[in-house]
Amino acid sequence: MELDLPDAGGVTWSVCVRDGSGMPLAAAGADVPLRTASVGKVLLLVETARLIAAGELSPDEPLTRSVDLWVGDSGLWHTLSVETLPLIDVAALVGAVSDNLATNVLLQRVGLAEVAARATALGLRATALHDRVRDVRGVEHPPTLSTGTAAELSQLMSRLADDTAAGPDADRLVRQWLSANVDQSMVGSALVEQGGLDPIAHHSSLDLPTTFWNKTGTDAGVRADVGAVTREGRTVTWAAIANWEPSPGTTLDHLTVWAVLRGMHHLGEQVLAQL
Repeated sequence: MELDLPDAGGVTWSVCVRDGSGMPLAAAGADVPLRTASVGKVLLLVETARLIAAGELSPDEPLTRSVDLWVGDSGLWHTLSVETLPLIDVAALVGAVSDNLATNVLLQRVGLAEVAARATALGLRATALHDRVRDVRGVEHPPTLSTGTAAELSQLMSRLADDTAAGPDADRLVRQWLSANVDQSMVGSALVEQGGLDPIAHHSSLDLPTTFWNKTGTDAGVRADVGAVTREGRTVTWAAIANWEPSPGTTLDHLTVWAVLRGMHHLGEQVLAQL
């Protein structure tokens, strides 16, 4: 499998695609650590699922949003009138719409140090969730929400796919949350366009012929997509991260985003070809 990644606008790529056994099918800059935006929320979901499976967290525990955790941008909860949700629904919002407010509420309950410890236990060295989500990131805060490498993230996707990350019950729960993801603008776009995937109705509960789940990350100068697809018993996992120096509002930045998304789409086509 050969990768054809656009070299435009000073983009740095970290990409790794693996087969069902976890062996690499293709890689480019796989060990380069890059900013991964919301992809780091997967680590929070893994630890949350592990705690639920271990009986250390109740899925029905009520979690209440607060002004000090408030953040806008991606998500739904900040647009809704309900102040309190069950923990399991808060996690579902993170998986489905990368909900920033839900991320902060859940992270406050689970703990950033606990998420970091889980990442270490998983053998992750360059992949981490560094902070809560913030509307304004000051000099006193970590410079970015999360970082990672495609090698580590694709391996994590493989472990989630074969129930060896946090255990069968926990991993199944993470896959369930991520299978509701509505953002298929990157690698998933090829699965929608050519693989017959419904972009907003591919949840694991639907028992479809093609099983698909992923997590994306978007920020200025960042596009990232990690996930897995299974068809007729064959699984392919991937992690694709692109970073560049952003120049918001300029034609150059628009062209760079377009080129990166086309590269992600092409990667999705290559993933489909492996099934």
